Amino acid sequence: MKITTLLENTSCRADVAHAHGLSQYLETKNHKILFDMGPSPAIVENAKALDVDLSAVDTAVLSHGHYDHSGGLAAFLDCNKTAKVYLSRLALKPYYAVAAGKAPEFIGVPDDVKTYEDRLTLTGDELFIDPELRLFSDVKTTDYRSHANDKLREKQGEDYPMDEFRHEQNLLVTEGEKAVLLAGCSHRGIVNILRRAEELLGRAPDAVFAGFHLHNPGTGETEPRELVEAVGGELLAREGTVYYTGHCTGPDAFAILKAQMGERLQAMTGGAVVEI
Repeated sequence: MKITTLLENTSCRADVAHAHGLSQYLETKNHKILFDMGPSPAIVENAKALDVDLSAVDTAVLSHGHYDHSGGLAAFLDCNKTAKVYLSRLALKPYYAVAAGKAPEFIGVPDDVKTYEDRLTLTGDELFIDPELRLFSDVKTTDYRSHANDKLREKQGEDYPMDEFRHEQNLLVTEGEKAVLLAGCSHRGIVNILRRAEELLGRAPDAVFAGFHLHNPGTGETEPRELVEAVGGELLAREGTVYYTGHCTGPDAFAILKAQMGERLQAMTGGAVVEI
């Protein structure tokens, strides 16, 4: 498998744009997969710079209903007429960020995506696409909760209750003896998502690509060191797994985890290519 980070908060190449968001392209023998689309059409130009043909993608997955992962979805659908696009049946609901003294800010999927509703396949708790691809959102445990989720809400009438992230789904890709987990922002907690992936696989994946959501971009706050290190300890316990993270993990949490996990943790950055 080859995984290319099309867009991330950072970039390792001058010709690859960066922005707050995430998009990854993954190739197997049987599939060309786009996982998340970043915050804007920038993924189209980034793909050209990285020799990725978006028109050849056969499977696209939206991890959850936030703009920083879906803002480039309409642009992708403009240049790709055949890919199946999978998103949670709850992904198009109105999601907001709230902050004291400010009006609630819409952070959901842009309205332009609704123009392409006939191209979208809505998913539930779990979907077995084929022997290589499996989607799941039925994460069962709730440990190591990130307080960065506290300001993220779903609008219901005039109220803004806490987002439970039922619209968040994760992708397991299996090829031969290798298995990779892609988890977007891990709002449900990377440890909890990993546990569910292990139940489905019967073992830990060989690699994980995900934001760990240990940083609040609105306030600049990082989760407490105790929580970050507890997550790191859980990840290290899967002895054969290597982790690639960035985006909502945040630079401070990444530095803590890197000191704890060493070579078992690597940075995701725009333009980087990894072979598993």
